[in-house]
Amino acid sequence: MSGRITEIGRWQGFLLQLPLLVWLVVLWLLLWGHITVISVLTGVIVALVVTRLFYLPPVDLSGRFSVYWGLAFAWHFAVDLVRASVLVAWQAVDPRGVPVNSVLAVQLHTRSDLIMTLTAEAISLVPGSLVVEVDRERSLLYVHALGTPDDAAIERVRHSVLVVEERIVRTLGSEHDVWMINRERRAAGRPPLRLSARQRRYEDAREGR
Repeated sequence: MSGRITEIGRWQGFLLQLPLLVWLVVLWLLLWGHITVISVLTGVIVALVVTRLFYLPPVDLSGRFSVYWGLAFAWHFAVDLVRASVLVAWQAVDPRGVPVNSVLAVQLHTRSDLIMTLTAEAISLVPGSLVVEVDRERSLLYVHALGTPDDAAIERVRHSVLVVEERIVRTLGSEHDVWMINRERRAAGRPPLRLSARQRRYEDAREGR
């Protein structure tokens, strides 16, 4: 019986890791620049070698993806990209001189490696901000930000990073990620994220209700 349960667990683990394998194959095909039987087969082999032979922290996928919040994230990202590009271009020619820059630590709400990675990538792709270091153990991002002359500006940058994290959690975060975000929102006196029936059951179990 225990052997059967182990096999089921391995099969479920493979299904959860399948999107990562597919994405690695897609990246391999993009590097080749064309799709052939050989390129697909070598992509599958490389993906299996990378995920099986080389040590990588396990990526726990939630198994959910919200199309609505995915589109909302893409829209906000595009707006942030344009706004930041204009701002950085202006700072380059601003007669008042070089703006004050800062490196600040941002404590993320979640502990997911996937959420942390996606948040760091999204922040670094926007001009004027760059993640220079990641503390995986404490879920800390160290962000280099342009134009931070005072504490208020620094807090705006920190808030913008947490907003990006929240949007990613809305899109593909697990029930635990949503619970972590809602716990912080309630502590700050903000309304929690809207929950699905499954997420509500998870929160009730976590809170002992």
